[in-house]
Amino acid sequence: MVSSMIAPLIVLRGGRVLDPSQGLDETADVVIEAGRIKDVGRDAGAAYQAGEDVRIIDASGRWVCPGFIDLHVHLREPGQEYKEDIGSGLDAAAAGGFTAVCPMPNTKPTNDTRAITEMMIARATEHGGARLLPFGAVTKGQKGAELTEMADLRDAGAIGVSDDGVCVMNAAVMRHAMEYARTFDLLVSQHCEDHHLTEGAQMHEGAHSTRLGLRGWPRAAEDIIVARDLILAETTGARYHVAHISSLGAVRLIREAKARGLRVSAEVTPHHLLLTDEALLGYDTYCKVNPPLREEADREALREALADGTIDCIATDHAPHTDLEKDCEFEEASVGINGLESAIGSMFQLVRDGVFKPLRFVETLSTAPARLMPDYEGGSLREGRRADVTILDPEAQWILDKEALRSKSHNTPLLDRELMGRPVMTIVGGKIVHELGT
Repeated sequence: MVSSMIAPLIVLRGGRVLDPSQGLDETADVVIEAGRIKDVGRDAGAAYQAGEDVRIIDASGRWVCPGFIDLHVHLREPGQEYKEDIGSGLDAAAAGGFTAVCPMPNTKPTNDTRAITEMMIARATEHGGARLLPFGAVTKGQKGAELTEMADLRDAGAIGVSDDGVCVMNAAVMRHAMEYARTFDLLVSQHCEDHHLTEGAQMHEGAHSTRLGLRGWPRAAEDIIVARDLILAETTGARYHVAHISSLGAVRLIREAKARGLRVSAEVTPHHLLLTDEALLGYDTYCKVNPPLREEADREALREALADGTIDCIATDHAPHTDLEKDCEFEEASVGINGLESAIGSMFQLVRDGVFKPLRFVETLSTAPARLMPDYEGGSLREGRRADVTILDPEAQWILDKEALRSKSHNTPLLDRELMGRPVMTIVGGKIVHELGT
């Protein structure tokens, strides 16, 4: 169980407060009392003195932000706890600056019933730390045929439905799923991949796949499903979300759909914003992901779309695997990158380079994902709101050390790399669940 440092009143003094929900970017104090935001202002904490019931934290030179939310993670429990479990996953999330994470349902057994959803939430509550907001499955066993009882999943605490890892290929099933989910205003998140076009594929289809002699994965496999689903979303009025978008064609489709007022959204991973298929030239299995790393034109389109709001948020798609599942022949290697603890440090250089403005960067990690969960009280530092807060040191230079990871797995190409910018404190409901150096 995580140990949380609790003080009845916490004062964050003199930080750069960035709250996209209020358009706020200024040096200010944040006062937290009884798990809520009590006050935000330039001298809001001036009257308080450190004592048994008051903790004063010097936040000067730090960014004080609404708690970060990761809309797409894999915590492997139940069924694959040797890779990750709910406890280790929540510890990794807190260390990475995330106050809430949304695990996908491709567990073993699949999270397709009320009982499994309730078990996952109970485990998270018992452990403490970052919040767990699970997705339930769209179809039973993720087999793409029979719909789950979405009402039960919602009542148990699911914030949306997805068959992530597997695309809902049958258009009729997807239409019925959207109609059912719309009844409860559940978010439908789709893994967009036409499996007929990707059978046996190992990486993005292009010059590099030809050079490596690996079967390629065309952009069209993603674009076709996005196009089909947008038609179904318009027909049904459902809230539709594209998971880990990776292609420039899918970006164009989402931009056009939003321009027409459809209820659509999308997320992008740090690795798709940072890397291209060139990273696989040495057969680096740590860069084998689904969807695959694509070309420079795709990366630029993704960055532009995230900056202008076409893509709503950043999500890590945290996918822990053991050494045996990565240190093997490329064709046999599992797909996915461990991303919770490296996301902020890897992305921060893009802020320094001017790709994203600071307020937009924070929005993609906090306010934007919170908007996709209407019943979730997060993504804001407004007075009276729940005190989920992430504090960053924008000047931190640090090495991603395998031994320091809270996650059970360490399958990331960023190991031993120097990163810039680091979460130094994570507060959930007024409790300090991670503090760097303690």
